[in-house]
Amino acid sequence: MRNIRLILAYDGTDFHGWQRQAEGQPTVQGLLECALGKLTGTPVTLHGSGRTDAGVHAANQVANFKTSCPIPCANLRNALNDLLPASVQVKDARQMPSAFHARYDAVSKTYRYRILLAPVASPFIARYAYHCPYPLDRRATKQAARYLDGEQDFTSFAASSGRAEEAEDEAPGTREGRGNVRTIIGSRLVWNARNSVLMYEVCGDGFLHHMVRTIVGTLIEVGRGKLKPADIQTILEARDRTRAGPTAPAHGLCLWKVQY
Repeated sequence: MRNIRLILAYDGTDFHGWQRQAEGQPTVQGLLECALGKLTGTPVTLHGSGRTDAGVHAANQVANFKTSCPIPCANLRNALNDLLPASVQVKDARQMPSAFHARYDAVSKTYRYRILLAPVASPFIARYAYHCPYPLDRRATKQAARYLDGEQDFTSFAASSGRAEEAEDEAPGTREGRGNVRTIIGSRLVWNARNSVLMYEVCGDGFLHHMVRTIVGTLIEVGRGKLKPADIQTILEARDRTRAGPTAPAHGLCLWKVQY
């Protein structure tokens, strides 16, 4: 059996997330497994590096599957892209050691969230950035983002739907007993004056359900003056979802990179 690693890019707008669903709703995993099954002639189980939510995009999602199909990797990539819609494309296909696992071997992931600070949302960016028509104090948001660095309990930034322990982007490896503690390696905001986009980039060893989007919603509250930068530390210590800001919309979020 060959172990094939795929690097994928997809527009998550029309999908109910990455993970295959029993209800038959369109998902990225389900679409790819169907296409791979047609090419290889046998059912295929695809393992992704993590589960992106409905509407979330990916620039470099990583997945792997095992197959006895002899199609060369380059030909497999091209054949898959012929079967897939333009919203999902395979950037690379490569044979890996048999032990490689896209999720368990990942050591960190990087997400980017784009906020469009403009009076009017351009239709050419509206699907990939959250439109924020009011002014934000960018200096305050940058100060606030630094409070998120390091190993901390992110309960206050996890979904409050009873699934707070479930990762939107499943924790790499097997880290039993750590609860809602995650390590943020880098948390920063970058302003692009040319397209009026404020981008939040965060790299961490794992993310709770809705964690990145809740962080962004809270940073926007800081930018609007409803919270102070130092309030981020107080919110973290409270371990209470009601203390953080709203969950930002899914369409501004993109899985940017997976590190191994």
